[in-house]
Amino acid sequence: MKPKVKWYKLRWRVIGLIFLIILTFVGYAGWRFYNALRIRPEGTGPAGPPVAAEPFEAEWGNQKVVFLGVGDSITRGYGGPGGLSYFNLLKQNHNTQHPDMQGRDLSAVFPNLKARNIAVDFTVSQEHIDFQLPKIPKYDENVQGIIVLTSGGNDLIHDYGRSEPRHDAMYGCTYKQAKEWCELLKGRLDTLLSGLMEKFPGGCDIFFANIYDPTDGVGDPQTMMMHRWPACVKVLALANEKIAELCEKYPNVHRVDIHRPFLGHGIHCDEPWRKHYHKDDPTFWYAPILEDPNIRGHDAIRRLFLNEMIRVYVNRAGVE
Repeated sequence: MKPKVKWYKLRWRVIGLIFLIILTFVGYAGWRFYNALRIRPEGTGPAGPPVAAEPFEAEWGNQKVVFLGVGDSITRGYGGPGGLSYFNLLKQNHNTQHPDMQGRDLSAVFPNLKARNIAVDFTVSQEHIDFQLPKIPKYDENVQGIIVLTSGGNDLIHDYGRSEPRHDAMYGCTYKQAKEWCELLKGRLDTLLSGLMEKFPGGCDIFFANIYDPTDGVGDPQTMMMHRWPACVKVLALANEKIAELCEKYPNVHRVDIHRPFLGHGIHCDEPWRKHYHKDDPTFWYAPILEDPNIRGHDAIRRLFLNEMIRVYVNRAGVE
């Protein structure tokens, strides 16, 4: 016959189990808060790919050029104050902040360049159609347009799970929902691209950035105290697929891939075991709100746009 366990021994086991559960919960909550609030290394110096100096030794054209920024807060310049947004750096380099890029900007190769930025923070693709397109006049045929565009990212991330997902605020949606809604997004973006082209009867080139992933492909926005979104990586890939299809549809629409180069520079940038870890530059390229780049992120985006512009304009002009 087995001896009976004393009641007070059972009590201490129960207390120990409850204590372990509480400790686990507190530890997990503490880890979550730590990851959400900790300051990630942002680094110093150039960020992103190198940009060759040789293409800027000759003009790319002497016609009248309107350099136009359209879209959301990335193009408006959130996270890049004082002339350090990617749009402003494309127009004219900030020689004090980025001495290595002196002379590598659009002002150096298009002497008759005028710049205008109509991008607005927190806007989605339909708002770009409804409110930004009407602000653009129809230019004369002797004017060439160079347009930089970031659109579609806010259609994915709004309303951060605080409301039920819908076609222009997909956060939290399933992949099945996204398949339909990303087709609708593609249609809106197509309308936007067509509307921009109509403003430039003399021709324009549209440089269209795809959408980056602050989770570095891990798909864990809850790490930053946001709502879980199990399908987020797959939905993002689908949206970028639609952007790529539009860039293939129009010969004057050029995809600027910022998604791939930004992998490894998000919330897991300093974790060596991650797939996209960059040993040479394990730094954070995002602003605290994640949907926008920080100063070095803007520098990287500027370089990615410039390299695509070199490919388009230098090849077109036959400049070596």
